[in-house]
Amino acid sequence: MEILGIDIGGSGMKGALVNIETGELTTERYRIPTPASRKPEDMAKVFKDLVNHFNYEGSIGCGFPTIIKHGVCKSVSNLNKGWLNLDTQKLFSNACGQPVTVINDADAAGYAVMNYGIGKDENGFVIMITIGTGIGSGAFYNGKLIPNFELGQIPYKKFKKIEHWTADSIRQKEHLSFKRWGKRLNTFLELVDTIVCPDLIILGGGVSKHYKKYEKQIKIETPVKPANLGNHAGIIGAAAAVLKEK
Repeated sequence: MEILGIDIGGSGMKGALVNIETGELTTERYRIPTPASRKPEDMAKVFKDLVNHFNYEGSIGCGFPTIIKHGVCKSVSNLNKGWLNLDTQKLFSNACGQPVTVINDADAAGYAVMNYGIGKDENGFVIMITIGTGIGSGAFYNGKLIPNFELGQIPYKKFKKIEHWTADSIRQKEHLSFKRWGKRLNTFLELVDTIVCPDLIILGGGVSKHYKKYEKQIKIETPVKPANLGNHAGIIGAAAAVLKEK
């Protein structure tokens, strides 16, 4: 069974067809840059273009980069303010004429890792951290999703959100070495460890493939592992959400 998964990020919107039994992409990933305006109507048009690219008909899963509650956007995060309290699920469904399931993007990446990746068969309390334009997080207890664990929203010192100090986009913007940035990430993980005390933390997002470059800076007691699905995790998990969220 194939389901179209779409992963919406701050810089790009990408999709692919996913074999839901194996978690493997059955098409090449197709990416369109996220509109600079980040307005609902502009992003809905790109969403439709993605669906049309695959000539797809059927249920679609979508990972979205902020808090989603029953399909409704509850925080604008790095998006346009027009998203606040908007029924995102309805917007995208109307745009493409297909049923769409929308969940938080970190929750989607977590679905992928917990069902097809390094988190498979992991019991206990597992936190998935996605690091990119911002910081997302997904929480799982014995494999079941606890939605909207937004740990990147933790205030830190002068920053309204710790993601404004620790995200990979900040590493790039400030030209930080992986060693210096790794110390910041460790500070964030120390807070996560103190607040929720998980059994395992899995790091996702593009920067996870460079884990060896900052591994020595991660000093918390809780085991930390990099995800092994790379940039495809959000797409795979979004597709899986169509079945998991029923």
